[in-house]
Amino acid sequence: MTGIASLAMINLDAADPAAQASFYAQLLGWEVLHSQAEYAMVGDGSTSIGFGQVPGYAGPGWPAEAAPKRYHLDFYVDDLDKAEEQAIALGATKPAEQPQPDRWRVLLDPGGQPFDLCIRS
Repeated sequence: MTGIASLAMINLDAADPAAQASFYAQLLGWEVLHSQAEYAMVGDGSTSIGFGQVPGYAGPGWPAEAAPKRYHLDFYVDDLDKAEEQAIALGATKPAEQPQPDRWRVLLDPGGQPFDLCIRS
C-alpha cells in the first residue's frame, strides 16, 4: 500500500532534551546530531528522534502513572540481562513491576519515560 506521507522523524517531549539525547545516543549507538537546551536530536543516518523542551514536563511514573503515558519505545536486544545492565549503567532505572520479564523488560529513561527492551526472536 502506498501512503501519502513518509515518516520524517519522531519528536518527544522532555524536561532536559540534551540529557535525553545523550542517553538514547548511547543506548542505540547513534550520534547526537543537535544539542541545545531547548531541543536535541539523535540519529543513525536514516531515522531520527528529537527531544523538545516542555517546561514542567515529568514522566508518567509508570507503573503507577501520575500522568497518562503518551508513548513508549520498544528496542530489540539479543540478551535481556546484559542490555538491562548496560541501560541502567547509562542512567535508566528499573521499576519493580515487570509484566513479562522473560520476554521484555520495562525500564525508565532518565526523564522518567518508560521504554521496553525486547528479546529479539
